[in-house]
Amino acid sequence: MNLTTRFAQLENFGHSLKATCYRIKIEKTEDLHEVFQLARQSGLTVTARGTGISYNDVSLNGGGIVLDMSGMNQILEWDPASGVVRCEAGVTLEDLWKRVEPDGWWPPVVSGTMKTTLGGCLAANIHGKNNFQVGTIGEHVTEFTALLPTGALVTCSPKKNADLFYAMISGLGMLGIFTTITLKMKRIHSGLISVDAWHVPTLRRHLGDLLEHAPRYDYIVGWLDTLATGNSLGRGQIHAANNLKEGEDPNARETMKLSYQHLPDRLFGVMPKSLLHYFMNPFLNNAGVRLINTAKYAASLRRHTFRESHAEFHFLLDYVPDWERSFGRGGLIQYQSFLPKETAADAWREMIQLSHRRGLPAYLGVTKRHRPDNFLLSHAVDGFSLAMDFKVTDRNRAPLRNLLLEFDRIVLNAGGRFYFAKNSETSPETARAFLGEETIAKFKKLKKRCDPHGLLESDLYRRVFGS
Repeated sequence: MNLTTRFAQLENFGHSLKATCYRIKIEKTEDLHEVFQLARQSGLTVTARGTGISYNDVSLNGGGIVLDMSGMNQILEWDPASGVVRCEAGVTLEDLWKRVEPDGWWPPVVSGTMKTTLGGCLAANIHGKNNFQVGTIGEHVTEFTALLPTGALVTCSPKKNADLFYAMISGLGMLGIFTTITLKMKRIHSGLISVDAWHVPTLRRHLGDLLEHAPRYDYIVGWLDTLATGNSLGRGQIHAANNLKEGEDPNARETMKLSYQHLPDRLFGVMPKSLLHYFMNPFLNNAGVRLINTAKYAASLRRHTFRESHAEFHFLLDYVPDWERSFGRGGLIQYQSFLPKETAADAWREMIQLSHRRGLPAYLGVTKRHRPDNFLLSHAVDGFSLAMDFKVTDRNRAPLRNLLLEFDRIVLNAGGRFYFAKNSETSPETARAFLGEETIAKFKKLKKRCDPHGLLESDLYRRVFGS
């Protein structure tokens, strides 16, 4: 066996969760066969990890094997005429868009960072700022291949092995390991995107504008001031954007160049952005964030329209390298809930007010508009999502967990759902409540079929579904 194995302590993206494991570098499908044999012989469990961008423990496996999939990173086929691309699972969104964008295409759904791998994107079935228009990334997959722990290499599409297609996409990597993924890209006619930005003074106005204006745009997303109180609770700013139509950009040849999509690595051309998180850290407290949010909201009061590159609009999390380290030694956790449009305003008002009373406000809030989908472990609703970032310290870790468990109760009572790439405290009871016993039974039946010896496990799987 020639696999590169090392004992390593891995973290989640927010540096708030850790696990010690055997990390094995995977470079080809044959390596996966070897690992599954090793795991069965040694009584170890296995989970896959791309770039480790998840906010929770989905790619952690304490005491077990973690597959480092970053070596399977080849773009195998790209057809600029049809916009269809076939990639290995370790290809990142950055690898993908840099290959297709000069030919007039863009990935149909992207996360807030370009560092995620396609295998991770499918395992979580990521959504973007255009979920209300085009759904999750899984809706744009025409076919994938995956290796099951049984040794079978399966090909799945919406028509072939459809039960596995709709379960493995969203299935947290617990049914098999993606090896190749075929996707249809989205045609673009410019390297620029047109953005409208305006302020919203209250939570109801915030959600009302998301609902009303979404049909007119390709993308829509909101920033929510999570520290505002009283009549200003839920205030923020909406960014809604459209791709430029053919002929609207007179310099399309220039703006489609990769160099035009580059995110600058210096602030104002002077300070390296890699140092910014050190300067951000002193402001990551209640008083500092309240000051920053007040200034940000004041600056948003004038409605304006502007154009920016696709990379600038989509990948806000990549503007400041290592920005998450500004939260300090304890790191951060993100809590994201999905609520029907009829109940979202009241539920989120209750949650935000509760966080204020507990002295545990979120330091960032991001809203999106959503639509339902047909994937088995779906987080989607006809409504909205709110993602909230919380700073973790030794002192607040237990009270924060209790707060988020109360959030779960509020969300469930409002008919809401959750996303397994984000929340790190979801309990088995919560999972059963929003997924339903029938869905969980169907998932476990598929797991028994694909993974009869229970080799695929992660810290998240044990936490939510049991060993």
